[in-house]
Amino acid sequence: MYRKYVKSVFDFIFALFTLVLFLPFFVLIILFIPIFDRFHPFFIQDRVGKHTQSFRIYKFKTMNDKKDSEGKLLPEELRVTRLGRFLRQSGLDEIPQLINILKFEMSFIGPRPLPVYYINLDDKLQRDRHRVLPGITGLAQITGRNSLKWPEKYRLDNYYIEHQSFWMDLKILLKTIYSANGYDAVNFEHVIPKKKAE
Repeated sequence: MYRKYVKSVFDFIFALFTLVLFLPFFVLIILFIPIFDRFHPFFIQDRVGKHTQSFRIYKFKTMNDKKDSEGKLLPEELRVTRLGRFLRQSGLDEIPQLINILKFEMSFIGPRPLPVYYINLDDKLQRDRHRVLPGITGLAQITGRNSLKWPEKYRLDNYYIEHQSFWMDLKILLKTIYSANGYDAVNFEHVIPKKKAE
């Protein structure tokens, strides 16, 4: 019941409420990025969604497009702007994804959507994670994010899909909020599955 119907209703209502709440920040960021960083405020990219259907994800742009003498983009750490770094650290760069939720392309909680070139990877763990809508945050993000290797991320994504519930979603959301604000006072380790010994 929760997985099929209730979650999508919660997502839509909460996304609409959050978008209205953050609308002043949304407008300010749209104005500030062109003024301070001198480029288009939005990052738009094709990503893999539910049932491997592609969709366009929206984020605030945090990096410039500077290239080296050979015409190749500079490393990411050299292209992130000062404003972009603030947007990433605060999580405000994710606000436009509320539009994806309102379009029923994403959820608040779920596996992070990958670029479309991952569709052709012949890996069962990777394919299985597309059984649900991708999310702004998920179990892999609160467990280790970029410090995790891909097989471990896929394992956590699939664990979430098999065990998702209202309470798990709430715990992941709270952990995400606490982490974004620099807190680590709440223990959510009972949510995270222990890897079985080989």
